[in-house]
Amino acid sequence: MTTVSAYAAPSASEPLVRTTIERREVGPNDVLIAIRYAGICHSDIHTVRGDWGPIAYPQVVGHEIVGEVVEIGADVATHAIGDRVGVGCMVNSCRECENCLAGMENYCLKGNTQTYASVDRDGTITQGGYSTHIVVDADFVLKVPENIPYEAAAPLLCAGITTYSPLSHWNAGPGKRVAVVGMGGLGHVAVKIAAAMGAEVTVLSRTLDKEADARAFGASHHYATSDASTFEKLANHFDLILNTVSAPLPLDDYLALLRLDGTMVNVGAPAEPLPITVFTLFGNRRSFAGSGIGSIAETQEMLDFCAEHGIAPETELISAAQINDAYERVLSSDVRYRFVIDAETFRGEAS
Repeated sequence: MTTVSAYAAPSASEPLVRTTIERREVGPNDVLIAIRYAGICHSDIHTVRGDWGPIAYPQVVGHEIVGEVVEIGADVATHAIGDRVGVGCMVNSCRECENCLAGMENYCLKGNTQTYASVDRDGTITQGGYSTHIVVDADFVLKVPENIPYEAAAPLLCAGITTYSPLSHWNAGPGKRVAVVGMGGLGHVAVKIAAAMGAEVTVLSRTLDKEADARAFGASHHYATSDASTFEKLANHFDLILNTVSAPLPLDDYLALLRLDGTMVNVGAPAEPLPITVFTLFGNRRSFAGSGIGSIAETQEMLDFCAEHGIAPETELISAAQINDAYERVLSSDVRYRFVIDAETFRGEAS
């Protein structure tokens, strides 16, 4: 085992603190990554605060990870020392179920091994990217293209694939009207990706405060959902609605914006249930769906797509000492648009 510096949540109610954790020794198919940057995702906050259920503490979160390969196992042929790589939301799967064999390990029927707060193959609880180093099975390590800015690449490993996967699966592209609900960490990336795919993109946000940004990112339209007339103007309008908001919404109002055979896909994950009136779905043969990240192959496809189209998240670089303040700012929507932690600042004596 190797001891590394990290920031961990001691409990659901305490601030994150500097500490040390143990990483397993590098196995035959493992890669040791020196983490350079780690993004802050709303999921990190939900997890450590127990919003999605109890977890084991202390817990290191973070599943938007980029860094440099510093050691490889004897059987690793896909990565080399010095490679610029990334790790997203999962680090293993059963590799035997129908979905894994189909290359969709993100939908592993036995449950994929999450990057943090998950039971690892050795029975320990996985610890995430708020640390200086991580050991990951090489099959779950991505190649980060050189022309994506290093510190901006981290959020693509969650926000990027979480939005790219449904946009790709539901065929966002020329001739399609796509609405993105919310212009936060996920939403602003979704706008950039959908626009690059060739779709006509509309942002649905509570206010018009981010309209200039939305248009700069590629949106053609921006409407305030706090204005009731928005839902009248846009009734039966969209082919695809991507909901990136991690809070309850009046789903029936949004579903009514779908045209014939349109689909609303939820990628935001609020702690509360989301009620739907089934008769809203009957109208226009609408569908309501969910989407969870993407496979490793699709995540690599997303990274290559973003490199080709010059897509990178808008980020604010912070130190580890600013994590707790950043959490509060995320909860108050006071970030444009994703916090990224300089992993060098995780170093220091354990508290």
